[in-house]
Amino acid sequence: MGKLFGRIRDFLSEVRAEVKRVAFPGRSETMGSTAVVIVFVLVLGLFLSVFDSLWLKVVGVIIR
Repeated sequence: MGKLFGRIRDFLSEVRAEVKRVAFPGRSETMGSTAVVIVFVLVLGLFLSVFDSLWLKVVGVIIR
């Protein structure tokens, strides 16, 4: 049981050391990335909407 707690303590100390090395993005980088994601989602949503409408018409022609 003592070995288990030692391994847990080692793991947590390694996690703490890794977190200290993390470089978190600044506000401007976060805002830029967020804008890119929002634009991408809007463009992809528009593309899928147009594709779905066209596909619906094609399937409608085939079924008739």
